[in-house]
Amino acid sequence: MVFNSLEFFIFLFIVFILYWFLFKKSVKKQNILLLIASYVFYGWWDWRFLSLIILSTTVDYFVGIMIDSNNKSSKRKLWLWCSVAFNVGLLGFFKYYNFFVDSWIDMFSLFGYNMGSTWTLKVILPVGISFYTFQTMSYSFDIYYKKLKPTKDYLSFAAFVSFFPQLVAGPIERATNLLSQIITKRTFSYNQSVSGLKLILWGLFKKVVIADALAPIVNDIFANYSDYSASTLIMGVTLFSFQIYGDFSGYSDIAIGTAKLFGIELMSNFKFPYFSRNIAEFWRRWHISLSTWFRYYIYIPLGGSHHSKWISLKNITIVFLVSGFWHGANWTYIFWGALHALAFIPVFLIGKNKIYKDSIVGENRLFPSIVEVFKIIKVFSLVTFSWIFFRSESIMDAFNFIYKIITDFSFETYLHPKGYRMIDYYVLLIVFVLYEYIIRKDERTPFKFKSKFTRFVIYTLIIFTMLLFYDSSIDRSFIYFQF
Repeated sequence: MVFNSLEFFIFLFIVFILYWFLFKKSVKKQNILLLIASYVFYGWWDWRFLSLIILSTTVDYFVGIMIDSNNKSSKRKLWLWCSVAFNVGLLGFFKYYNFFVDSWIDMFSLFGYNMGSTWTLKVILPVGISFYTFQTMSYSFDIYYKKLKPTKDYLSFAAFVSFFPQLVAGPIERATNLLSQIITKRTFSYNQSVSGLKLILWGLFKKVVIADALAPIVNDIFANYSDYSASTLIMGVTLFSFQIYGDFSGYSDIAIGTAKLFGIELMSNFKFPYFSRNIAEFWRRWHISLSTWFRYYIYIPLGGSHHSKWISLKNITIVFLVSGFWHGANWTYIFWGALHALAFIPVFLIGKNKIYKDSIVGENRLFPSIVEVFKIIKVFSLVTFSWIFFRSESIMDAFNFIYKIITDFSFETYLHPKGYRMIDYYVLLIVFVLYEYIIRKDERTPFKFKSKFTRFVIYTLIIFTMLLFYDSSIDRSFIYFQF
């Protein structure tokens, strides 16, 4: 079941009515409903993989209790490693088994040994496994570091792990935020629900009008890059920058908005990352829940930046490489992570990784300064270049893509695969970027205008544009479902 489908909105309406009208007086009944709804939502793809969520939930529920009940550091650490080993093992088998086997076979083939594909299995990647395994592990880590007391309420904990708005593609929530809300009584708030509906509308616009509309163009260019000149390839990867942003931030907006309908606030996952003025600011604004997870549970435990520069650089490199590998079982993702590490390290060494921590572009001004514009273009260009590796099927394809840009630098008129006018897409993206700049101060209020007439016009334009660009023939699933 995907957010941009009719069955989801029927499902959401039924759950909402039951939640607030039938079970509003009982937190326990509400949590049972959320748990059942979440399992139905996830089982819509493949009910067999529900066993993995239930197993991961059960393991970390008991691990949390065992960590807290032991005073000896060695036993606490042993139970923590049980959680890590189980979840990483689960993730490793379903997501990385064939990658390691294929890499092993390729390595031996270099020495003339043909091992065939005897050990390769047709392992299906369960949707969302990278997200819920990290979420349950964070619970065990927080108990180990004594930032959280374990819950004895299994149903509430299961609802926290499987909470359907953010189950499949995040945000990756920490128990200190989400579980604490699930175990406490919620009351219906009209303003919160309206705010949620607005975020859902904005998220659907980004998914349907930006991501889905650009997908056929991007797919065509990357699949046939050898047939196009540099101008088309540059356009293709630039459009992919907007596609993946619209797709993933759109999902996050819908997830956060849906959670609001049930009286629950999820963390922000995107804060206009393409308006970043250096790469450090970009990573504070892009996939925030994942970068936060790596900072708390890998970077800081490794020593963070409290030791020598060399140790800090090592820790930064590890985090970015692991981040790349988290995204998928392909060397392209690891290379993508390495590129971001190389871009981040100079900013860290000159001490400018935190200069934009508490500010936004064009702060207290109508327009950004010329210097800010150039910085934004530089960061966007760097991030867009790295997307070549993220989007390509293989490392070789990525390098061939770049080589074609360098060696065939000519201009050609690109024709849409379905014959649509490309000018419409360019105008759309310009308007989208300008609108995002206008609302850049708060990612949770995309329609914060005092005038009711202005809001009505914007709602009308958004709905009309969604109907205009909607294409039932394309794959409507979200990009990050594969991770």
